[in-house]
Amino acid sequence: MSYFEQLLQRSRGQQLFDYHPNGLLQRCSCGQPIFFDNTHCVRCGAELGYLPEQGQLLALKPDAEHYRTQAAEPRRVRCCTNRASAAQCNWLIPADSDAALCLSCDLNLTIPDLSQANSEALWLQVEQAKRRLVAQLVLLGLPVVPRRLDPEHGLGFHLLRQLPGGPPITTGHMAGEITLDLAEADPANREQRRQQLHEPYRTLLGHFRHESGHYYWDRLVQTTDWLTPYRELFGDERADYQAALKTHYEQPVSDWQQHFISQYASAHPWEDWAETWAHYLHMTDTLNAALDFGIQPGSLAMHVEPFDSSQLPPLPLGQDEREAFLDFCNRWVQLSSVLNVLARSMGQTDIYPFVLNVDSLRKLYLVHALIADSSTRSSAE
Repeated sequence: MSYFEQLLQRSRGQQLFDYHPNGLLQRCSCGQPIFFDNTHCVRCGAELGYLPEQGQLLALKPDAEHYRTQAAEPRRVRCCTNRASAAQCNWLIPADSDAALCLSCDLNLTIPDLSQANSEALWLQVEQAKRRLVAQLVLLGLPVVPRRLDPEHGLGFHLLRQLPGGPPITTGHMAGEITLDLAEADPANREQRRQQLHEPYRTLLGHFRHESGHYYWDRLVQTTDWLTPYRELFGDERADYQAALKTHYEQPVSDWQQHFISQYASAHPWEDWAETWAHYLHMTDTLNAALDFGIQPGSLAMHVEPFDSSQLPPLPLGQDEREAFLDFCNRWVQLSSVLNVLARSMGQTDIYPFVLNVDSLRKLYLVHALIADSSTRSSAE
């Protein structure tokens, strides 16, 4: 059963045995709640480790030179070498593997110069956000292969910080390599950029999710049968990219709320895809977290006008899959609306400062269909 199918079952009140993809609401062997980034249990002191292929954070018991997970079916594992570094990685590696780094850390092509003041603290925040991205990609069944193992199709990260007097770092994606400016981990710097660019939302995790969308467009859309439906919904990506960005910043689309998920999505079909992809990841991850804590969107006293199947494009998914996707989106609108009200009650900005329109729904459906297709093909290999 796929990540999405399990998510939908849970959102309909059908709690599964112990499915917690983000390490949320899991418990140490002593019964203490433990969370995705934890390396130790605060009650009993047990070391903890995350198994990405299972989406589980587990207590560890020393076993000779390795560890054994304290679970119904114990596994012999080793800790990622970066556990002892500033990255504080809590991911695990099979004991019989020759790897020194876990999957998430192995994706790094470049890490920042840690001799610079505060770089270690900033790197920790960046790695925590990247681990959450990678965990979700794995659970969605998407291909996640380090670039060093597959130079042509693999994924890699450059985590960089501008040197004094050096050139600025530009966050972005190019040919399978994602670059992130470490300054984005500084809340003051990030808020300043958010204000300058008139963005309602700007986070490290948002950057990673957006740039991963560019990577998977290259990997799963560009040379596949999905390119035609992509162009029908998003537009022709062959339009001049630099000219489109220039127009976007000088003369932004005024009615973008009617057709796009964000203003930046209106800049170019590539950016529309990356923004839509990021929102699909936002939606599935946040809904899953809410379900982990027993929040059932269907029980919320928040009425919304539901989307219906007549608004979806004709993609190769059955009626049951179409209804499941609509159910997911309608529950998300309910949940995000309540989350925004709660944030305002604390004097904070909206947690999800966006409104789903029909065009965005149709685009999200293509992202959903493509991920489902990729997951199915990966399972069959």
